[in-house]
Amino acid sequence: MKRSLLTILYLFSTLAGMTQVEKQIIGTWEGKLNIGPGLRIVFHFEETPSGSIKGTADSPDQSAYGFKCDTVIFQEREVIRVEMHALNAIFSGRLMDDSTINGQFTQNATYPLLLKRGNFQAPAPPKRPQTPKPPYPYISEDIEYNNPELTLHYGATITIPNGKGPFPAALLVTGSGPQNRDEELADHKVFAVLADALTKNGMVVLRVDDRGVGKSTGIFADATSADFANDVNTSLNYLLSRPEVDKKKTGLVGHSEGGMIVPMVASKRSDIDFAVLLAAPGVKIDSLMAEQNAAILRSVGISQASINAYIPVYKKLMKEIIYAKDTAEAYRKSAILFKQWIPTIDSTTRKELGFDSETSIHNVTTVLVEGISGKWFKYFLSFDPEPWLSQLKCKVLALNGEKDIQVIANTNLPAIESALKKSGSKKYTIQKLPGLNHLFQTCKTCTLQEYGELEETFSPVALQIINDWLKKYVMQ
Repeated sequence: MKRSLLTILYLFSTLAGMTQVEKQIIGTWEGKLNIGPGLRIVFHFEETPSGSIKGTADSPDQSAYGFKCDTVIFQEREVIRVEMHALNAIFSGRLMDDSTINGQFTQNATYPLLLKRGNFQAPAPPKRPQTPKPPYPYISEDIEYNNPELTLHYGATITIPNGKGPFPAALLVTGSGPQNRDEELADHKVFAVLADALTKNGMVVLRVDDRGVGKSTGIFADATSADFANDVNTSLNYLLSRPEVDKKKTGLVGHSEGGMIVPMVASKRSDIDFAVLLAAPGVKIDSLMAEQNAAILRSVGISQASINAYIPVYKKLMKEIIYAKDTAEAYRKSAILFKQWIPTIDSTTRKELGFDSETSIHNVTTVLVEGISGKWFKYFLSFDPEPWLSQLKCKVLALNGEKDIQVIANTNLPAIESALKKSGSKKYTIQKLPGLNHLFQTCKTCTLQEYGELEETFSPVALQIINDWLKKYVMQ
């Protein structure tokens, strides 16, 4: 899913009462993480009119520029600490002089990051030729509606084919992390492209801002996948209320965590005709996350020997943190586990994984505890999709990219098929798509950082497969 190693960096800070030392960080700072061919990181700090500091971060090798993030703490002895909560990541460093910050970047593992003053400027926005642009050959309407309790308000876009309805309809369900209605990542508007293809194929499509994002209210960080399932039910009820919609041919399309939420909703309703699962989990999420971390580490050049050493302790850490009564207990148990594990691995493995200092071990512990201890993550990691999949009665299309390193096709597709064999679904199709990554892009290196480098947003082959299946099993 989208919360993983080496995704896009964000930064935003406001500090009151700047000192002369703090003013030394104003400007542009560049560094490179020693991962694979190297991953460049660029920070831009500037002073606001009120005398505080704000900043942005670029990850040029991921084609990600100008993103805001969480906080910068300027501590005593010229120590800078940058916390990126949404990514479970930390940068900590020391201002050595007016042109050098020496530090470490931590996200599941710790890597040295030496920042130097520079003059990096972001290039022109990347080309995204598939992003639909008006005038559209269909009706596109931005809408807003409430949940039944009037406690949440949703912003969305509905696209409707020209002509006389009612038409088959689909609600798109986003993946993990706060997503806007287009499921936008690195300038790729994944759901805008998908909605465009489906609507041209003759379907009404509703895509919705996640709670707390865009025009939708609520607090994203306070919610779990179960809460998001409630949001989906509200949006589905709105979609079914539209006169343009054929209520007997309405379904759900979910990507990544959205593909986990779709069965949660569809298994409890009798008015769902179909479900399309895109890179959806089929195995227990704690197993999926361990496999995902191994695949991501492998993709950035970490040796298999080091991966084999790390994944077992990662699995134990997840369980200790999930079942700890509070974060204090989680920190204590994690520290004990690391203390027992570190002496069992050699110095080469420690260095490769970034566990070669007390500071790096502390940073990894902080990232894992603060990330996994959250309400969403605890629910997510304890989730088993099998009971929900096995209760489905609707038609199902499950697709996975062969090169997906976030939801591994060879593990999850067979698990989905096994669950569907027990279900009441009379028609289901399981298919692995060659050469495609987690976003269903045709990839080359197939790493996470390549998402932003590719011009393709969604494989035309994959879009055609989805449309052909819908025409055959839903639209006739």
